[in-house]
Amino acid sequence: MTELSRPTHPATGVHPRRKILVTSALPYANGAIHLGHLVEYIQTDIWVRYQRLRDHSVVYVCADDTHGTPIMLRAEKEGISPETLIDRVWHEHTRDFAGFGISFDQYYSTHSPENRTLSEQIYERLKANGLIEIRRIEQMYDPAKEMFLPDRFIKGECPKCGAQDQYGDSCEACGATYGPTDLKNPRSVVSGSSPIRKESDHYFFRLSDPRCLEFLRQWAITDERLQPEASNKLKEWLGDSDADQGGLSDWDISRDAPYFGFEIPGAPGKYFYVWLDAPIGYYASLKKYCDGHGLSFEAFTAPDSDVEQYHFIGKDILYFHTLFWPAMLKFSGFRTPTNVFAHGFLTVDGAKMSKSRGTFITGQSYLDQQLNPEWLRYYFAAKLNGTMEDLDLNLSDFIARINSDLVGKYVNIASRSAGFITKRFEGRLDSSVLNDLGHPLHTAMMSAAQDMAEAYEHRDTARVVREATALMDRINTYVDSEKPWEIAKQAVQDPQLMPRLHEVCSRALRAFAQLTILLKPILPFTAQRVEQEIFGLDKPLGWADLAGPPISEIKGFSHLMTRVERDRIDALIAANRESLG
Repeated sequence: MTELSRPTHPATGVHPRRKILVTSALPYANGAIHLGHLVEYIQTDIWVRYQRLRDHSVVYVCADDTHGTPIMLRAEKEGISPETLIDRVWHEHTRDFAGFGISFDQYYSTHSPENRTLSEQIYERLKANGLIEIRRIEQMYDPAKEMFLPDRFIKGECPKCGAQDQYGDSCEACGATYGPTDLKNPRSVVSGSSPIRKESDHYFFRLSDPRCLEFLRQWAITDERLQPEASNKLKEWLGDSDADQGGLSDWDISRDAPYFGFEIPGAPGKYFYVWLDAPIGYYASLKKYCDGHGLSFEAFTAPDSDVEQYHFIGKDILYFHTLFWPAMLKFSGFRTPTNVFAHGFLTVDGAKMSKSRGTFITGQSYLDQQLNPEWLRYYFAAKLNGTMEDLDLNLSDFIARINSDLVGKYVNIASRSAGFITKRFEGRLDSSVLNDLGHPLHTAMMSAAQDMAEAYEHRDTARVVREATALMDRINTYVDSEKPWEIAKQAVQDPQLMPRLHEVCSRALRAFAQLTILLKPILPFTAQRVEQEIFGLDKPLGWADLAGPPISEIKGFSHLMTRVERDRIDALIAANRESLG
C-alpha cells in the first residue's frame, strides 16, 4: 500500500511548483496547549517549512475549535460569556504556537461568520442530496440544568463489570463500550442530579448511504492514498466488497439547546454538533486568508482544483477525517482531501502524561522555564517517522541527544572554524573553496540532501535527523583530520600554510551552511541566526542554495545554542506538578 503519488515533469522527472493547502487538527478552546498537542503542530510545521524551502506555494491554516457543551459550562462556571472565554484562550494558544515557531498563515476560530456560512451551505447541500434525516431519539436529560447531557457528562456504574464512577460511553476499568442509557445509577456531572430519559428530534448525516460507501471505498482504499495502518482501519470500517458492507453508521450532527454553537437553519433550538462545524473550520480559516490576500477561495476548494490538500491529525480522530469529512466535502460540491496524515500519541518517560507526576507539560510552562523550543522540535523530529506509532519523550535521552547532536556536533562545526576566519582572514572565506563542487565533503552533502528530501516529503524526520547527524560526524571528522588549530600554530612560523588554513576552515563553514539549509525546517530560529549573525546574509537560504550557498564572509561567531541541564528539566517537571495546587 502506498501513499498517492504526485505528478512529475515527463522530461526532467522534477516536481513542478506545487500549490498546497495544509491543516493541523483544531485544538479545543477549553485548555492549554501541551506537549502532546505539539507533536502534531511541530510535525506539520516542519513539513510546511520544507515545502516552502523548496519554493512551493503553501497555505497553512488552523483555528481554535470553540463550540460545544464543555465551553458553555466552563464559561458559566467562570461567570463570563463563551465568547469572552474563547477569545482569551485564542490569545493563549497563538502565544504558545508562536513560541514554538509554528508558522500558520492563518490561525482563526470556528466561531466565525465564515464558518457559520460554510456550515449552513454544506448542510443545505447535503440535505438537498438526500443525506440528512430527522429521527426521534432517547437521551439522558438533566432536569436540574434543563439540558440534554453528552455522554462524558454522565457518570455511574458500568453495566458490564459494575465499576464505579464510569463515563456514559465506556468503562475505563473493563474497557466495555455502551450507551449512556445503559449506565447503572447514573448521575449528571453538571448538577449531580439523577438524569431522566427524554426524547428529542435529532438530525443525522446518512453516512451509511450506498453513495457514501462507494465513494469512500474509492477515495480511501482503491486510490491507496493513506498510510498502511490507516488504510487497514478503513477496510475494517468500510468492508471491501458489496457483500461486506462494513460498519458505517449514520452520524448524529445535531444537539439540543442550551448549546454554544451555530443553530441549524430552519430548526429552532437545534444546533450543529461541534464535530460538524469543526472540520469546516479549516475552510473557514482558508476563506479568511483568501479574503485578506486577494485570493480565490474557489480555486482552493472547487472539485477540479489543482491545489493539494493535506490534513495532519492524531490517530484518535481518524474516523472523522477519513469518513465524515471527505464524504461531507464530496456530496456538498467541494474537493476532497489529497491525503490525511495521522501520527501516534506522546508518552513521557514511557508512561501516559500525568499531572500528578508533572509530566503533563504545557507549552507555556516549557517556555516559562526558558527552555529552547528548538530542543523539542529537534527531539520530536528525531522520533517521528511518518507512521501512526506512538512516540516517547524520554527526558534523559532528550538531554543527551540535544547536548550531543546540536551542541556537541552541529554548533561545534562553526565554533571550531569561525574564529580562524575572523582573526586571520578578516572574515573573508576562500572563494575557490566555495566554488569547488568536486570535493568529497561537498559530494556527500549533496547525496545526503537527496535522501533527506525524500524523507522530509514522507514525514520521516527521524531519517532526516539520522542523515544530518551522519553529516555532522563527517564534517567534524574532516576538521579533526585537518587540525586547523595546528596549522594555525605552524603558520606563525611558516606563512605559506595560511592558504591551507583558509581552505580547511572555509570548507567546514560551507558544509555548515549546507547543513543549516538541510535542518532549517526543524531549526528555523537557529537557521535565521546563522544567516544573519554568522554569514550576514540579506535574504534567507533556500534549498536551491545547497549546491553553492551564497556566502562570502562571516561576521563572527555567535553562541547558537546552550546545553540542556538536568536541573532545568527537573524544574519543568516540578512546575507542572506544582501547578495542580
